[in-house]
Order: sequence, then C-alpha cells, then structure tokens
Amino acid sequence: MNIDDLVDTFELLGDWEERYRFIIDLGRKLPPLPDADHNEANKVRGCMSQVWLTHRVEQGPPLKLSFQGDSDSHLVKGLIALLFQLCSEQTPQDILALDIESAFTRLGLENHITMNRRNGFYAMVERIRAMAKNHASAQAS
Repeated sequence: MNIDDLVDTFELLGDWEERYRFIIDLGRKLPPLPDADHNEANKVRGCMSQVWLTHRVEQGPPLKLSFQGDSDSHLVKGLIALLFQLCSEQTPQDILALDIESAFTRLGLENHITMNRRNGFYAMVERIRAMAKNHASAQAS
C-alpha cells in the first residue's frame, strides 16, 4: 500500500476514533515476531513503549527489504504496521528516498498522537533508514 492509498483510507474512515481503530487493527494483523527477536539488538531506543524491529533481505534483482516488528502497545504496533505498509518489499534506495515525514503529515498523525509517540515513531523511521542505508552501501561496494 502506498501513501496515497493510506490517505484515501483515512479520509473514508472519517473521525479519529475510527482511524485509531484502523491503526490498531493493522497492528493486530502483523505476523508475530519470533521470541528470539525480542532482544536488545532489535530494540528501538527513543520509544516510550517497548519496540523491536528487524528485517530480512529478499535477494533480487533487485534486492528488497522486508521488516518485522512488535510492541507492547497496541497503538504503537499499529504505527509499526503503517511504516511497514510504506517500506516493506522495497529496495534500500526506495526506502531512503521515501518522505516518511510527509506521509506522517498527510495522514494527520502529527496532530493526533502524543509527542512521545511521535518521537518513538521517528525513532522507528531512523532505524528502518539505517537498515536500508547499510544495504544500499553494501550494494554500492
């Protein structure tokens, strides 16, 4: 799903109570993160909630990244799922070119989630970008 599809879905939902339910439902649909991946190396710093992110490489051509994650918060797990809608199954270069901040604004999230959740969201974005950058650099070598 791209950002335009998400914006359209949000507009169809109407009020923010419905949008929150949609986000939480997205999180419930995430595949479970294996217990072994709930570790310090996969933990995202800067989130109030517990958040773990990991990825796998899908060999190409082109090489693409897929992400897995989990949180102890239903809303944050939904935000993880939103990020994955935009980033999973993408090349590292496409992920790095994606304007996630703009997507966040277009969805209206900056006005409807707390500052702490927003900071956590951007910590997850930075973690995903770091993973993508690592693979983009390796491909360029």
